[in-house]
Order: sequence, then C-alpha cells, then structure tokens
Amino acid sequence: MKNYTLYLIRHGITRANLEGLYAGGGTDLPLCDEGRQDLAALARQFRYPEAGLVFTSPLCRASETARILFPGAKMVELQDLRENHFGEFENRPLAELAQDEHFKQWMDPQAHYQPVGGEAAADFHARCGKVLLGMFEYMMKSGWDTAACVTHGGVIMSMLAQKALPRRRPEDWMADPGCGYQLQTSAAMWMRDGLAEAVRIVPFGYLEETEDA
Repeated sequence: MKNYTLYLIRHGITRANLEGLYAGGGTDLPLCDEGRQDLAALARQFRYPEAGLVFTSPLCRASETARILFPGAKMVELQDLRENHFGEFENRPLAELAQDEHFKQWMDPQAHYQPVGGEAAADFHARCGKVLLGMFEYMMKSGWDTAACVTHGGVIMSMLAQKALPRRRPEDWMADPGCGYQLQTSAAMWMRDGLAEAVRIVPFGYLEETEDA
C-alpha cells in the first residue's frame, strides 16, 4: 500500500521573535539575519529531507524559509497556511500583553474571546484542518508521494492536534523555528479516518540525542 509523507516545518526566526513581539497573520515580516544563520546552522548540523514539492504560507517569513531549505523545489502558496490573525494583539510586546485583560480572556479557552479585528479560534482551526486535508489530496491526485510544508507554529499545532497520531494537545506539538514533524499516511487511512502518523522530528537528528539520553 502506497504511503504519503508530508514534512511540516515552522519558519525561521524574525525580528518579532527576538524582540518579544506577538506576530501572527496580521504581521508580515521577513527572516532576520539571525533567522537565516540559524537555518544554515541547522542544515549543517542535521539533515533536512528532500522534497520536490513544497507548500508554503503566503507570509514572507515562511516563503523565505521554504526557498532556503528547499531550493529548486516547486512552490505552492496556500492562503490557508497563514498564521492566526491576532487582531488587536498583533505586533505588541508579550510583556505588555501579559497585563492586558482582553489578552487574558483570549488565553482562557473557556472565555471564547475573539480579538478585535482578529480571527475566531473556531475559524482558524477549521481552515487548518481543511488545508491539511487539501495538501494530502493534492499529493494523491498529482502523483507526489513526498512533499514539505513550511508554515507557522500555531498552524502546525492546530493541524496535528486535529489530525495526527498519537493524540496530543495542541501545545504538545509546539515546534522550534526551522523544525517540525514528519507525517505519514496511506490513501486508505486518510480517506477512512482523516488521520496521519507523526513518525519523526525534522530535521533528522534534532533532539534525538537528548531524547535517547
């Protein structure tokens, strides 16, 4: 039975990461110099998979990461791979947001608070599940058995919490910048259950020495 492999990778570091700013789908930043250097260091120390097809978020920090890690690959930009839009919280310091009562409500899943100008959590999770389904369907219909996807931390956590085995909470699927997970499924498993197995961390070798110790 034919298997399909999709590598989910979080983009590299931006100025917002270094300055402690809350940057989501409403903040389009390129990688900073440190982000490019960190990606190069990861590629030297570990091994990224090969992929001739790469799905990418339209935000430049993701598309730039994709071009660095997968030069020469066919790039398919998908709007639904963009990060959650944080509305009123966009591009604000995390230290400041920690004192914001609206932000505290948003961090409480029981409060169901939607940021002013932002994306509702239900809408975000729905599009994350839909776009993962779409990527696997595209691969199956187009004859690609291996592809990569460069997107955002929140998108990866949402997709895997919904569709990956083993079952985990979203926060347990957090990925470091430039890192992510290898997903594997078969056509039968995907069509029957809509699930894929998370079988390995990307790049290969990252964290493995720590986990074996």
